[in-house]
Amino acid sequence: MTLEHPAERGGGQRGVFERFSERVSNVTSSPLFFAACILMIAGVVAVHFVHVPVPWLVLAGDALTSVNLLLLALLKNSERRAEHAIQQKLDAIAEAMLEHYEGEGTTAREDLRRAIRLEREL
Repeated sequence: MTLEHPAERGGGQRGVFERFSERVSNVTSSPLFFAACILMIAGVVAVHFVHVPVPWLVLAGDALTSVNLLLLALLKNSERRAEHAIQQKLDAIAEAMLEHYEGEGTTAREDLRRAIRLEREL
């Protein structure tokens, strides 16, 4: 466990979890995954209507809870990385505007160019 922001872990390279969470985020935002979730929910409802033994009800509830917790962790990771990317872009824009008005060097312009490409990297 680490207290670092997900976008700042591992320096400039994305780690295994970051790459994995990005792929899973793409899958979970698809209509196919939504349909699978509807089927899972329908299955749990069907299990309740059929009046199966309690251990099966607990198993169905535990399965949904596990999927829910995993998706929550992945969603939070994706959200934090996107938030960090937006903040870096805003900071770079502010620095470039300040440099433009003050007539200083071009370091902020390069930071802005790098920040604009940041969403491809994160």
